[in-house]
Amino acid sequence: MNNRRLILIVEDEDGISNFISAILGSNDYQTVRARTGKEAISLTASRSPDLVLLDLGLPDMDGIAVLQALRAWSRVPVIVVSARGHEREKVEALDLGADDYITKPFGTSELLARIRTALRHNQPVGPEESGKAGGVFTIGDLIIDDERRRVSRAGAEVHLTPIEYRIVLLLARHAGKVLTHAFICKEIWGPYTNENQALRVNMANIRRKLEENPAEPRYIVTEVGVGYRMVDAPGPA
Repeated sequence: MNNRRLILIVEDEDGISNFISAILGSNDYQTVRARTGKEAISLTASRSPDLVLLDLGLPDMDGIAVLQALRAWSRVPVIVVSARGHEREKVEALDLGADDYITKPFGTSELLARIRTALRHNQPVGPEESGKAGGVFTIGDLIIDDERRRVSRAGAEVHLTPIEYRIVLLLARHAGKVLTHAFICKEIWGPYTNENQALRVNMANIRRKLEENPAEPRYIVTEVGVGYRMVDAPGPA
């Protein structure tokens, strides 16, 4: 029985498709390939891949339209892999349900790390992670204990305001994934508010409390113009 994860590569440039397929094959993934948006939708339905790598510049339809079509009926993890690096396109893709966005050219290690994160997020979750109830999130020496509503770093308790705590917990629950400004604001302040300035102020305070050097954050990184991402494992101090 073959238990290797199946990844659908949606890319119309053969050279790039072959390159990605070779990387994934050498890292114990199965692959299936689509050159058009329609083929991608059809293969997602018929082959049920574990993850989709989606280019936006397809010959028959825009990749954003493919993403919208998939999200109408599927929760399969989708990582956009595109040469389009504009903030507007990144935000649009993430807001429409993409799990991540990688800009070409990209490194092999980065691609594999993003794939592992997206697949991990798609695992069935227990009650403590599926909604309001807590759990314990460990990221390096940072521990967020939602049962006790306690945050500590290297064994020392970090004192956060209620809003700061909710932001940190939200990022921890989605560690490794980019959360847009709009998504964070909606989750923290509700759907009918625009609290981007409040978010920036709170994030500055959070970094001052969590990071040894707020100018070079190890735990929460900024995706410029898009949002924030809590890392899966912090980099070196």
